[in-house]
Amino acid sequence: MPIYNKLVRDKIPKIIESTGKECSTKILNHDEYIKSLQKKSFEELDEYINSRNNDEAIEELADLLEIIHSLAEYHGVSYTEVDEVRKRKLETRGGFKERIYLIEVED
Repeated sequence: MPIYNKLVRDKIPKIIESTGKECSTKILNHDEYIKSLQKKSFEELDEYINSRNNDEAIEELADLLEIIHSLAEYHGVSYTEVDEVRKRKLETRGGFKERIYLIEVED
């Protein structure tokens, strides 16, 4: 029996059970939950980095976005509020569209 020990989407246990398999789960406390979300974010980012095509990349970006929504909620804000901060930073500091790579800054 494979052991996963990781955060999964809410419907995964029912999906597993619908195949006739059994699984064991637990509900995480707040500290375990945030640590698992953080770990999951690295897992999904790694899957995005290693995606082999555009479709896989989009799937992994969607997973990352879901994690961002969950992290925002954990921190007591909506995704919209996080996006407003993103927009303010875009306005004041810019985005990454120009592909600027900083090499060094003189003292």
